[in-house]
Amino acid sequence: MGFMDKLKGLVKGRKKEIKQGIDKVADVAESKVPDKYDDKVEAAAEKVKDVVEKLPD
Repeated sequence: MGFMDKLKGLVKGRKKEIKQGIDKVADVAESKVPDKYDDKVEAAAEKVKDVVEKLPD
């Protein structure tokens, strides 16, 4: 079993929960860095959520 197979197994049926976790991590990161980086943190979180969405169910 390869890495991608393991990843697919972990993601299956949990995309909503994973995206909520990404939002929580982004919120924590935004609270720790200066405000001028908030846009970059949000952009990175959106990109990660897009990748999660593209993973097969």
